[in-house]
Amino acid sequence: MIAITGGGTGGHLVIAKAIKEELNKRGIEPIYIGSTAGQDKGWFEKDEGFKQTYFLASQGVVNKKGYRKALALFSILSSALTCKAIFKQHNIHYVFSVGGYSAAPASIGALLFRIPLFIHEQNAIKGKLNALLKPFTKSFFSSYDMGSTYTNYPIQEAFFTTSRIRKNLKTIIFLGGSQGATFINKLAIQMAPELNKNGISIIHQTGHKELESVQAFYHSHHIDADVFAFSKEMPLKLANADFAISRSGASTLWELCAARLPALFVPFPYAAGNHQFFNAKILTDKGLGLLCEQASLNAPKILQDIYALDLAYISTNLAQTIQYGGAKEIVDIILKKN
Repeated sequence: MIAITGGGTGGHLVIAKAIKEELNKRGIEPIYIGSTAGQDKGWFEKDEGFKQTYFLASQGVVNKKGYRKALALFSILSSALTCKAIFKQHNIHYVFSVGGYSAAPASIGALLFRIPLFIHEQNAIKGKLNALLKPFTKSFFSSYDMGSTYTNYPIQEAFFTTSRIRKNLKTIIFLGGSQGATFINKLAIQMAPELNKNGISIIHQTGHKELESVQAFYHSHHIDADVFAFSKEMPLKLANADFAISRSGASTLWELCAARLPALFVPFPYAAGNHQFFNAKILTDKGLGLLCEQASLNAPKILQDIYALDLAYISTNLAQTIQYGGAKEIVDIILKKN
């Protein structure tokens, strides 16, 4: 039996979901151990692909000081002991972590009680917990060159099957993630009149918070845009676009690669370790997209840079950055090593 742990944000949880689904294909029902905080319960509390789910009162340590840090550490160790009982109840043979503070109790518990620990790092810069635990893992999976077990990033097959080579700029999609990004929304509004004037269609993911205000803008300016807060049809949305302006969280970045969709990446400047910047830099150093930090972004200049891109070259070469089957690769390694 395997326990999957970690989460907090969608970027972590989408990997947990992919590994769970691959295990389900093989007739294996894992358990899930997450946190009462973050998005863990919303994603997995009612997920029938898990034999059982547990949500512990874990919390982050990195940004705490003094007695608050001591209390957080005590909470993690206490929860690690709770995990010992969970491991015993379900006869857990190995633990797979996707990182984040949600992963701390079960990951540390695995090490304390000598259960093999496997970790998947989503970003080009290792998270604090993952970096701490890496030396003690059976395998440390990554889609970046960080001296780890390389695997393709687990991405839905639909992003690959709907992919295509772009040659002409007819449609731009703005992506702020499922939670939305105020900066990306403002940038879209700033660029929309010029794009509309040039006959370029707009697809815009706003997040729930700003959906109505962004819709009102497009309506008042008589711009016929495809505006939505969140969609389960993201592979189709990307397939309909010729270029993306996007944050560079790991899952979004690799989905764009799988879809062969060229992009301008505007990293979230407050991401831990500035990891979104380094995620995007992996691609842009190869000439496979544009990268601009939001503090220095100039919309008219960016438009000129986008118009000058060789979309066919970028789109063709993005296909070489990722192959389908990342989740299968990871599960194959875990089961082989045990």
